[in-house]
Parts: sequence; C-alpha cells; structure tokens
Amino acid sequence: MQGALIFGVVNSLGAYCTLLGIGLLYARTGELGLAQIGLKLAGHHADSLLTAAFVLVITGLLVKAAVVPFHFWLPDAHAVAPTPVCMLLSGVMVELGLYGALRIYWVVFSGPHGIAAPHLRATFVAAGVLTALLGAVMCWQQRHLKRMLAFSTVGHVGLFLIGMALLTPEGTAGVALYVAAHAGVKAALFATAGVLLDRHGSVDEHGLYGRGRDLPLAGALFGLGGLALAGLPPFGTALGKAVTEHAAGDRLLWLPVVFVLVSAATGGAVLRACARIFAGAGPRPQEHHDGTETTGTGEEPEIRDPQRRIPIPMLAVPATLLCASLAAGLLTGFGSALAHAARQFTDRTAYTAAVFGHAVTPSAPLPDVGWSVEGVLLALASTALAALFAAAAIWGTGLPWHGVGRAVRRRVVLPLRRLHSGHLGDYVT
Repeated sequence: MQGALIFGVVNSLGAYCTLLGIGLLYARTGELGLAQIGLKLAGHHADSLLTAAFVLVITGLLVKAAVVPFHFWLPDAHAVAPTPVCMLLSGVMVELGLYGALRIYWVVFSGPHGIAAPHLRATFVAAGVLTALLGAVMCWQQRHLKRMLAFSTVGHVGLFLIGMALLTPEGTAGVALYVAAHAGVKAALFATAGVLLDRHGSVDEHGLYGRGRDLPLAGALFGLGGLALAGLPPFGTALGKAVTEHAAGDRLLWLPVVFVLVSAATGGAVLRACARIFAGAGPRPQEHHDGTETTGTGEEPEIRDPQRRIPIPMLAVPATLLCASLAAGLLTGFGSALAHAARQFTDRTAYTAAVFGHAVTPSAPLPDVGWSVEGVLLALASTALAALFAAAAIWGTGLPWHGVGRAVRRRVVLPLRRLHSGHLGDYVT
C-alpha cells in the first residue's frame, strides 16, 4: 500500500503540474496540438507565462522519468511491484518521460523566440549529472535486489538526460540506442531477480548468500546482465554509451568520466550481488543496523511452490532480452534507423512540415552511431572498473580503503538514505 500510494500521489501531482502548463499554453494559443502550438508561439517572445508553462509541463514528465529530485517514488514502487511491472517501469515508463519532455521542447518551445537552448542545456545537463551520481551511489549501497536495480535505473536516466540535453542529433541517436538496449538488459535483470524471489522468497543479497548455487543458468544471466549494464562490448548498451559519451565529450570534456563511473558503479553492484548469491564468493556479508536499510527478506513468492522446477519461460525471457540487447550493438541497420529518427526528432521544421503533410528533408547531417576506438576503450574501462569495484566489495574488507568507505558511508550515504525516508509527505515536499 505504501509503494502504491507514493506512486499514485507523486505521479498525480506531476500530472497536475503538466495540466496547469497545458492550460497556460491553451490560454495563450487556443491550440492543443504540439505543432500548432509551436507555430503560434513562433511569433511570441519567451515571457514569464511561456517560461512558467514550460516548467510546469516538463515537471510532470520529469516526475515520470524519475529525475532527481522527482525520483523518490521509483525505488519504493519497484521494491513491491510484481516483476513484469518492474520490467515495464524501468524499461518503458521512465524513458517515455524523457521522450515527452524533449519532444515538447523541440516542437513547442525551440522556436526563434522560445526557451534559449544554452540555458536549457546547462540546466538539464546539471540535472542529469546529479541524477546519475545519486542513482549510482544509492544503487551501490543497496542489498535489496529490486531496489538496487531501481536505483540503477535512476542512474542511467541521468545519463540519458545528459545525452538528450545536448540538443544534438548525435546525442539523441546515442540515447535512443542506449535506451533500447538498456530496456532489454534491465528487464532481464528484474526477471532473474523474480526467479530468486520465486525460489527463495527473498531478494536480499546478504540473506541469499550462496543460496543461488542451484540456479546456474539464472546466475549466468544475472552476471551477463551486470556486465552489459557496465557497458561490455558488443552489447547495445556499450554502443549507445559510446555514441552518447562522444557527443557529451564534444561539449564538456569531463562528461565521459561521469558515464564511466556511473556505468561501473551500477554494473559493479549487480556483479557483486551475483558473485555472492550464485557463487558464495567472499566472506558472508556483515550486518549493519542503522535503521535506514531495506533488506528484502521475507518477501512473498510471486507464483508458486519453491520446490517446483523453474519453468522454462522464466529463464527463456531474460535470455531473449539479453540477446536482443546484444543484437542492438551488432546490427548496423538498427543504429542507422535510429540515426535517421534522431535527425528527424531534433529538426523542428521537418517535424512540423510532416504534421501538415509536407515532406521536408532535415538539414542536419546524419549522426554517426558506429563503433569507435575511443568508445570501445571507454566501454572496456567501465567494465573493468565494475569488476574491480565488485571484487573490492567482496574481498577487500580488510584493506586500507575500507576505513575510507566507512567514513563516506557515515557522512554521505547515511544522509542520502535518510532522505529516502519512505514517507509520502517528505516526497511530496
């Protein structure tokens, strides 16, 4: 009930914001179609009313996209939602929030007198970096597998937002490829976590220590999903990350570092859990009782008797999803189609002409979405760093940096955990 109420109330408030913004746009233009509103606003300067309308409309969509600070509903909803619903929330819903925000900007507010692109780029890139880093830190700190994957989604939403906020065809094409591949990988990971929940009635990394040895195929899929999440070539997640990194690096040289660190932290968290659960690697994790940690023990299995053999579809589905993500990185035609779509998406004139039945060729050059040496090296670096993070977490408890980790947990992570209180009033505020 708590997860459902938080999901319903927070997303409803976001929808009210969007509705208020739509009302302001309708009062100004008398139109509701995106292209028609954009044409009417082309002759208006961006005054306070248009700025307020833009902020209100975009806020509702950023709530759905779980962009910080509108993300609080997502981990609580994922922790209690059935596995197929989690697959849809992480693989479809949050990405559609970003799609809607950028679609409305390009068609409605990017005209000659619209919202200035430099201001929008700076604001959204900053929000993307904050979302990516917070999601990565919180993902690493989770032992509840579904909450871990939920915060991983928050982290990757931040990366998606950075790419789309560049307002370039290359950044948009990279994000489109990244989103498609990430959806398959994340859905596969949730499906595998559902297998553990069904077999053992738990999604607690610590409580499941070594208990997944009887599920070798599920363990292989979970580990492969963690590597794909970290950006292992030739998965589509690696290609999408590489293209987006290149576009981001052309704007700000340090942005690729954010992509590498966030991918490594989220992928490393999955690899750490995989090694402990399915291989019993390292010493048994120590318990920390700080009053803010969600464990995931005592969960109700979603389907049936744990003694029954795991049905083939429960393993065939994540395997198929991972294969689809792999195909996204290998099939050049897929990337080419997304490149054409991204060029059309970021060309306001071409889109508006298409709405009114006129064929206009986009003026921007077709973005390059192929593999590059730089992209492969950064992908391998993030994958290696993810494996290093996982190994350090499992076997490095007695090494010098463990004390530093405790200090960071006390001064940074604990306040962040308390911020995610689970109280509806806090999240609404």
